[in-house]
Amino acid sequence: MIVLLMGPMGSGKTTVGRLLAERLRVPFLDADDLHPKTNRDKMAQGVSLDDRDREPWLMAVRERILPYRGKGPEGVLACSALKARYRDFLSEGTRIQWFYLKGDQELLGERLKGRQGHFASPKLLTGQLADLEEPSNMTWIDIRLDPTIIVDGVLKELEASHDGHTG
Repeated sequence: MIVLLMGPMGSGKTTVGRLLAERLRVPFLDADDLHPKTNRDKMAQGVSLDDRDREPWLMAVRERILPYRGKGPEGVLACSALKARYRDFLSEGTRIQWFYLKGDQELLGERLKGRQGHFASPKLLTGQLADLEEPSNMTWIDIRLDPTIIVDGVLKELEASHDGHTG
Protein backbone atom coordinates (compact mmCIF):
# COMPACT_ATOMS: atom_id res chain seq x y z
CA MET A 1 0.00 0.00 0.00
CA ILE A 2 1.09 3.55 -0.71
CA VAL A 3 0.39 6.44 1.63
CA LEU A 4 -0.34 9.36 -0.69
CA LEU A 5 -0.21 12.97 0.47
CA MET A 6 -2.05 15.24 -1.95
CA GLY A 7 -2.63 18.96 -2.18
CA PRO A 8 -1.52 22.07 -4.05
CA MET A 9 2.00 23.46 -4.09
CA GLY A 10 3.13 24.82 -0.74
CA SER A 11 0.96 22.43 1.28
CA GLY A 12 3.96 20.60 2.73
CA LYS A 13 3.62 17.30 0.86
CA THR A 14 7.37 16.81 0.51
CA THR A 15 8.25 17.88 4.05
CA VAL A 16 5.54 15.74 5.64
CA GLY A 17 6.17 12.89 3.21
CA ARG A 18 9.86 12.66 4.04
CA LEU A 19 9.18 12.72 7.77
CA LEU A 20 6.43 10.12 7.44
CA ALA A 21 8.54 7.80 5.29
CA GLU A 22 11.35 8.05 7.81
CA ARG A 23 9.02 7.15 10.68
CA LEU A 24 7.51 4.25 8.72
CA ARG A 25 10.94 3.17 7.44
CA VAL A 26 9.69 3.00 3.86
CA PRO A 27 10.78 4.70 0.61
CA PHE A 28 9.63 8.24 -0.18
CA LEU A 29 8.82 9.43 -3.70
CA ASP A 30 8.03 12.98 -4.73
CA ALA A 31 5.91 12.90 -7.89
CA ASP A 32 7.47 16.22 -8.92
CA ASP A 33 10.66 14.27 -9.64
CA LEU A 34 8.81 12.35 -12.37
CA HIS A 35 7.80 15.37 -14.46
CA PRO A 36 9.37 15.38 -17.92
CA LYS A 37 11.73 18.24 -18.72
CA THR A 38 9.12 19.96 -20.89
CA ASN A 39 6.76 20.16 -17.90
CA ARG A 40 9.52 21.39 -15.60
CA ASP A 41 10.46 24.10 -18.09
CA LYS A 42 6.85 25.25 -18.41
CA MET A 43 6.34 25.37 -14.66
CA ALA A 44 9.62 27.24 -14.13
CA GLN A 45 8.27 29.92 -16.48
CA GLY A 46 5.02 30.12 -14.51
CA VAL A 47 2.96 28.36 -17.21
CA SER A 48 0.27 26.05 -15.83
CA LEU A 49 0.13 22.49 -17.08
CA ASP A 50 -2.97 21.20 -18.82
CA ASP A 51 -4.33 17.66 -18.81
CA ARG A 52 -2.30 16.78 -21.90
CA ASP A 53 0.90 17.90 -20.17
CA ARG A 54 0.02 15.93 -17.05
CA GLU A 55 -0.79 12.67 -18.84
CA PRO A 56 2.79 11.32 -19.21
CA TRP A 57 3.55 12.44 -15.67
CA LEU A 58 0.54 10.62 -14.24
CA MET A 59 1.51 7.51 -16.22
CA ALA A 60 5.02 7.66 -14.71
CA VAL A 61 3.60 8.07 -11.19
CA ARG A 62 1.23 5.17 -11.68
CA GLU A 63 4.01 2.91 -12.98
CA ARG A 64 6.02 3.64 -9.84
CA ILE A 65 3.19 2.83 -7.42
CA LEU A 66 1.64 -0.24 -9.07
CA PRO A 67 4.07 -2.71 -7.41
CA TYR A 68 2.93 -1.63 -3.93
CA ARG A 69 -0.09 -3.83 -3.27
CA GLY A 70 0.45 -5.13 0.27
CA LYS A 71 -1.73 -4.33 3.27
CA GLY A 72 0.62 -2.16 5.32
CA PRO A 73 2.41 1.02 4.23
CA GLU A 74 5.18 0.17 1.78
CA GLY A 75 5.93 3.67 0.53
CA VAL A 76 4.98 7.34 0.86
CA LEU A 77 4.19 9.47 -2.19
CA ALA A 78 3.79 13.24 -2.41
CA CYS A 79 1.61 14.11 -5.41
CA SER A 80 -0.63 17.09 -6.12
CA ALA A 81 -3.39 14.87 -7.60
CA LEU A 82 -5.56 17.95 -7.97
CA LYS A 83 -8.44 16.45 -9.93
CA ALA A 84 -10.71 13.56 -9.03
CA ARG A 85 -9.97 11.79 -12.31
CA TYR A 86 -6.23 11.90 -11.55
CA ARG A 87 -6.89 10.32 -8.16
CA ASP A 88 -9.14 7.69 -9.75
CA PHE A 89 -6.46 6.89 -12.32
CA LEU A 90 -3.74 6.54 -9.68
CA SER A 91 -6.01 4.42 -7.46
CA GLU A 92 -7.02 1.96 -10.16
CA GLY A 93 -5.47 -1.42 -9.39
CA THR A 94 -3.49 -0.06 -6.46
CA ARG A 95 -3.88 0.24 -2.70
CA ILE A 96 -3.61 3.85 -1.62
CA GLN A 97 -4.39 5.52 1.68
CA TRP A 98 -5.03 9.16 0.76
CA PHE A 99 -4.47 12.25 2.89
CA TYR A 100 -5.34 15.77 1.71
CA LEU A 101 -3.08 18.54 3.01
CA LYS A 102 -5.38 21.55 3.02
CA GLY A 103 -4.52 25.20 3.42
CA ASP A 104 -5.87 28.52 2.28
CA GLN A 105 -4.39 30.56 -0.57
CA GLU A 106 -2.83 33.13 1.73
CA LEU A 107 -0.88 30.57 3.77
CA LEU A 108 0.16 28.60 0.68
CA GLY A 109 1.37 31.82 -0.96
CA GLU A 110 3.39 32.79 2.12
CA ARG A 111 5.05 29.38 2.18
CA LEU A 112 5.93 29.61 -1.50
CA LYS A 113 7.61 33.00 -1.03
CA GLY A 114 10.11 31.33 1.28
CA ARG A 115 10.64 28.18 -0.78
CA GLN A 116 13.98 27.82 -2.51
CA GLY A 117 15.39 25.35 -4.98
CA HIS A 118 12.09 24.18 -6.49
CA PHE A 119 11.57 24.37 -10.24
CA ALA A 120 7.89 25.39 -10.10
CA SER A 121 7.14 29.09 -10.05
CA PRO A 122 4.93 30.35 -7.20
CA LYS A 123 2.84 31.97 -9.96
CA LEU A 124 1.30 28.53 -10.53
CA LEU A 125 -0.60 28.52 -7.23
CA THR A 126 -3.66 30.35 -8.55
CA GLY A 127 -4.02 27.85 -11.40
CA GLN A 128 -3.52 24.90 -9.08
CA LEU A 129 -6.24 26.15 -6.75
CA ALA A 130 -8.55 26.68 -9.73
CA ASP A 131 -7.90 23.08 -10.86
CA LEU A 132 -8.24 21.62 -7.36
CA GLU A 133 -11.27 19.40 -6.89
CA GLU A 134 -11.33 18.96 -3.14
CA PRO A 135 -11.78 15.32 -2.20
CA SER A 136 -14.66 14.13 -0.07
CA ASN A 137 -13.48 10.57 0.48
CA MET A 138 -10.22 10.97 2.42
CA THR A 139 -8.75 12.43 5.58
CA TRP A 140 -8.21 16.19 5.43
CA ILE A 141 -5.26 17.65 7.34
CA ASP A 142 -4.85 21.30 8.32
CA ILE A 143 -1.43 22.43 7.10
CA ARG A 144 -1.21 25.06 9.84
CA LEU A 145 -0.18 22.21 12.14
CA ASP A 146 3.49 21.47 12.71
CA PRO A 147 4.72 18.77 10.30
CA THR A 148 5.60 16.41 13.17
CA ILE A 149 2.05 16.72 14.52
CA ILE A 150 0.70 16.03 11.03
CA VAL A 151 2.87 12.90 10.81
CA ASP A 152 1.66 11.74 14.24
CA GLY A 153 -1.95 12.18 13.06
CA VAL A 154 -1.33 10.28 9.84
CA LEU A 155 0.31 7.44 11.77
CA LYS A 156 -2.69 7.23 14.11
CA GLU A 157 -5.06 7.17 11.14
CA LEU A 158 -3.00 4.45 9.44
CA GLU A 159 -2.99 2.38 12.61
CA ALA A 160 -6.74 2.77 13.02
CA SER A 161 -7.44 1.83 9.41
CA HIS A 162 -5.07 -1.14 9.57
CA ASP A 163 -6.62 -2.37 12.83
CA GLY A 164 -10.07 -2.17 11.26
CA HIS A 165 -8.99 -3.92 8.07
CA THR A 166 -10.44 -7.39 7.72
CA GLY A 167 -9.22 -8.35 4.23
